Amino acid sequence: MHHIVVMGVAGCGKSTVGVLLAAALDAPFLDADSLHPAENVAKMAAGTPLDDADRAPWLAAVAARFAGDHSLVIACSALRVAYRDLIRAGAPDVVFVHLHGTPELLAARIGARPGHFMPPAMLASQLATLEPLLAAESGFVLDVASDPHELVDAALARLVPVSRPS
Repeated sequence: MHHIVVMGVAGCGKSTVGVLLAAALDAPFLDADSLHPAENVAKMAAGTPLDDADRAPWLAAVAARFAGDHSLVIACSALRVAYRDLIRAGAPDVVFVHLHGTPELLAARIGARPGHFMPPAMLASQLATLEPLLAAESGFVLDVASDPHELVDAALARLVPVSRPS
């Protein structure tokens, strides 16, 4: 059983990699953006960053999706340690796959996405908010300059040792 959050800022490929990773693990995939209340989506679409009060119920909804004995891959920004702690409260065994890229690459990707609610101007706010995974957190970082299929192969190679009981 795998509980995985594919995390990172906008434009890093969370959904693309998450879908491929879920397929490789024969697990369902969920994009956590679908769990945002309408107020959060409107706020972000207007270029206003979410605050912790906006995020708390959303993160609780993400954590709740891991309940039960089933594998699940969720794409979720999970930018701060405190946000990841909220997710871990619902799924202590969750593994975070942090997709990381240069600001230039991320901005280019965001600019190329038609119809997404996250405007390119919000990238700077997300990068400022991002806290890298701590050594005590279960997870690893992958460079998004690689092809999504290569990222999935790299994630699968790392997930097997991470997921084994000690």
